[in-house]
Amino acid sequence: MKAAHPSTVRDIMSRDCYRVAPDASITTLAKGLALHRLPGAPVVDAADRLIGFISEQDVLGRVLDSIYHDHEAPLVKELMRHEVLSVSPNKSITDLAQEMIGAKPKVYPVVEQQRLVGIVTRRDILVALLTIRCH
Repeated sequence: MKAAHPSTVRDIMSRDCYRVAPDASITTLAKGLALHRLPGAPVVDAADRLIGFISEQDVLGRVLDSIYHDHEAPLVKELMRHEVLSVSPNKSITDLAQEMIGAKPKVYPVVEQQRLVGIVTRRDILVALLTIRCH
C-alpha cells in the first residue's frame, strides 16, 4: 500500500523550529542562524506568539558595523520586521508553492491560533512537490 503523499503544510513543516526572543542580541541570533543553517527566524513573545521575523539580510550589515566600531550589536527587537507573512498548517502545499514564486520569503512561520507551531521553507515545498509529482 502506498503512503499518502503530503498535501498540506502540516505534513511537511518543521515543528521543532529555531525561534528567537525580541530581547536576544543580534550576535546570539546570528550564531543560531548559522548553527541551524537558516536564512531567518521567527520572533516570538513569552507565550510563543509570532510577533516578527528577522533574516540574515536584516542583520548582516549591523553585525559588520558592530565589528568595525567595536560596539555591542543591537537587539533583535530593534531590527525585526513586524509585518510577517505567515501560513496556516492547513494550507495546501501547491497553493503555497504558487505564492512562493517570485520575490517572497524563503521561510514562512506556520501559525495556528496565533501561536508559532512550525516553519516551512522553499526547500520543504520543493521536496514535497517532487514527492507529489513522483506519485
